[in-house]
Parts: sequence; structure tokens; C-alpha cells
Amino acid sequence: MGNSFQVQDRFADGAQYIGGRLRSGTSGHSHEVVDPATGETVYTYELAGTADVDAAVAAAREAFPGWSGATPAERSEAMHRFAAVLAEQADDFAYAESLQCGKPLKLSTGFDVPGTVDNTSFFAGAARHLEGKSAAEYDGDHTSYVRREAIGVIGSIAPWNYPLQMAAWKVLPAIAAGNTIVLKPAEITPLTSLMFAQAATEAGIPDGVINIVTGAGKDSGEHLVGHPDVVMTSFTGSTAVGKRVAEIATSTVKRLHLELGGKAPFVVFDDADLEAAVNGAVAGSLINTGQDCTAATRAYVQRPLYDAFVQQVAALMETVRLGDPFDPATDLGPLISHAQRDRVAGFVERARAYATVVTGGEAPGGELARGAYYRPTLVAGAAQDSEIVQAEIFGPVLVVLPFDTDDEGIALANDTPYGLAASAWTRGLYRANRATREIKAGCVWINDHIPIISEMPHGGYKASGFGKDMSSYSFEEYTQVKHVMYDNTAVARKDWHRTIFGDR
Repeated sequence: MGNSFQVQDRFADGAQYIGGRLRSGTSGHSHEVVDPATGETVYTYELAGTADVDAAVAAAREAFPGWSGATPAERSEAMHRFAAVLAEQADDFAYAESLQCGKPLKLSTGFDVPGTVDNTSFFAGAARHLEGKSAAEYDGDHTSYVRREAIGVIGSIAPWNYPLQMAAWKVLPAIAAGNTIVLKPAEITPLTSLMFAQAATEAGIPDGVINIVTGAGKDSGEHLVGHPDVVMTSFTGSTAVGKRVAEIATSTVKRLHLELGGKAPFVVFDDADLEAAVNGAVAGSLINTGQDCTAATRAYVQRPLYDAFVQQVAALMETVRLGDPFDPATDLGPLISHAQRDRVAGFVERARAYATVVTGGEAPGGELARGAYYRPTLVAGAAQDSEIVQAEIFGPVLVVLPFDTDDEGIALANDTPYGLAASAWTRGLYRANRATREIKAGCVWINDHIPIISEMPHGGYKASGFGKDMSSYSFEEYTQVKHVMYDNTAVARKDWHRTIFGDR
């Protein structure tokens, strides 16, 4: 399957997809897509410039009247065909995703690709259920109802950690609601976003409905966000970059959806199933090599279970197999780049001054030294206000701290700027209910960590942003609510006109 297609041949015409066709960028700067498992270049292309962004927005604007004017059933049927094309090409998508990201193939085939197909199927159905309030006569003299209307051209920016899924999360609710879109994927991982747009064209979605511009954030990204013909921006990425996106978007009075960083707490109460919590902590902290904004990063364990939890998590982490992403035996692939590997290592090295690295904390040698690999790492003994507890690391690093009372555990869970996801581990109904009420996060799992489903929303509190991806709740971001009111009296002089005409 590794030879499904040759990347340079597949995208020989360029890494921009505008108006239903691949084309080369016009920035004058080239960029390399690098396999982080080997350090080898797999694709070289020309980055998008501002002229490419302008062309993509123009294509989306031209396509908007026809696509927004289509019936919900017509959009739904096209999106069902889209899901079928994605499913037919699942092997190619999985190969390309693992190649550009270093994900183990079993993650791409078991999570990224089927999740994207399911998400497409969900929004194909949801396209037919854009509902407002039922019509009613609220004041007796008028009939009111609510229309949900597409808002126009969307400009979205997606990150590099889940390129295919994040492209889908941005594109699908936007087009299901009748909008058109220009998506800027991360320039280091554009392959599956381009394939996603090509699959839409194969499925019969009109040219210009989905456009891809692959360029640098400071150039094409900022130009897209600030473009006068873009009416809404959706961004997923770091909180620092999100602040810059917000500055540009608000200066042009755009709608804004931000899904930003996370530092998810993993709260283990003393009545938890310890084996389940240990397995959940290792899987939840290491998925996608920890490059997941909802990954378990801070384990708070009630004192009676703390020592056993630390010992068992360390032992289980040491069994995780690093290796070639295309080897079925591989559990953990590399980080996205050597720069990201070094950034993660820097957090751990600085933490050695005030905490204990229980296991991991190093890059492997031998054949794996060519790639951006880093061993699963458990850190204990850090203070709550330390860098490694408070900052988003985005790597295979779990920090564990003890707590005594339930009040303390929940307070510690809430004690970071972030609020994207969290989990609580307990057999107690009242403890579980309290955790779901009081932990300030957009998603709180009980006795699990990580699962997501198309039918439920994803988005955060506090510095983790606002607005929702996935589910029907995402339509709140991508539709305009319009109140329509009809007079039912057929009377020329209304009673309220007396405020103008008096007794005349």
C-alpha cells in the first residue's frame, strides 16, 4: 500500500486547488513536505501568495449563489456521494496522512480516515435539517418565523496534527449550510487536504465550493483572514496564533470561530478502576504522539492510588513500541518535525531542575535517530505552577501530581488558562456528576479519554477558544439567523402608529 501513488506525480500541477483544479503557487517561494519518520523530502511545491488567495476567494464567491441556492436535498445528495468517494479512496488517504505526519498507519486507518468518512456522512444528512423556530403569532397580529441562511465565503485555517480530519471539520459544516470555503492547511501537511478537495470534485460538488490555498501563515493566512470578501474565519491552532487571527478578523468585523490550545486534566479519584485509569492515561497521553489538543497531559491522582498509578503508567509506557509508521507493530510514530521534537525535549530538560522524569525523556538512537522520535515520558514531582504543568507541550509527555480532597482535585483540574477537554475517573455517580458540572472544559469524559463522535460538538472554554466544530451545533457558526415577520391584519393604520400620528 505504500506505493498507492507517487506524491510528486499526483500533485505535479501544484499544491493550490482553486475552482476545481490544481495549480502552482505564485509566491516565488518553494516548500518541502518532509516525512518526519525519515527526514526525507516527499514533495516540493510553490507556496501560495496573496494573488492565489484572491483567486480562491473569487472562485468561492462565484460558486456561492449556485451552491447556497441549491436545495438542502441537492447538497445532501452531493455530500453523500462525497462520503462514498472518500471511502473508496481510504487506503490512499491513510497512506498520504501517515507519510506527511509520521502517524502509525493503524492510527490513520483506524481513526483519521474512517472518522472523516463518518463526519462527511453525518453532515450529508444534517444538510437537510437546518431548522429555525416554528412559525407562530407571538403578538397576535403577526406571524414570525426564523430562516437559517448561508453567510457567504468562509476562510478557514487548519493545523498540521490532524490534517485530514481538521480539513473535514472546517469544510463540512460550512458547505452543508450552503457556504463556500477557502481552506489554508498547514504548509507542512497539505497532501490530504488537497485530496479531500479533489474527492469533492469527483463526487460532483461544483467547482469553487471547496478551494485550498497552501501557503505561509504570515503571507497567505493573514491575507485570507483579512480578505474583504471573506465573511467568517474558523481557525484551529495555538492560542498565540489564535490571538493574531482574532486581531485581524475583528478589525474587519468578521465572524470568528477559534479552537485553540489545550492542557487536558485527567482526574483519578480514589474509587477509580486503577487498571482502566492506567490504560486510559497512557493511550490518552500518547495518541498521535501526544500532538492532540485534547490529549491527557495532567494526571491528578488521589493520594491512595498515586504511587501505584505512577509505577504502572511508567511500566506500561515502557512497552510502547516506536518504529516505522508503516509497520503494523508500531505503536508510536515520530513528532511532526525535528524542531517540534526539540521543543518537547526542551520542556522535559528544563523540568529536570524541579521534577523527576520517571521514564522516557529522550530521543531513541539507532535507525530511529533519523526521524523526529521521542520516547513516551512520565514526569512526577512538579509543582502546579511549573512550566511543564501549565504550558501546552504537544508531545508524548504526561505529568502526574497527587491530590487529597475532591475539592482540591477539581480545583487543580481547572487551574490552567485552558479548557478544551478533561476526564474524571470514578465509580461514584455523585463524584462523576460533580466533575462534569464543575470542570471547566468543552468536553468532559467519565472513565475514558479521547473518543469523539460526529453527532456531538467539539470546542473549548477560556483560552481554548469559542465556537463548535462537528455536530449540528456547528451550524451556529456557519449560518445567519433571520427573523421574518408578516402582518396578518391588512390594516393600513396600525395601533402602534399612534406614537407618530397621535390622534390624527
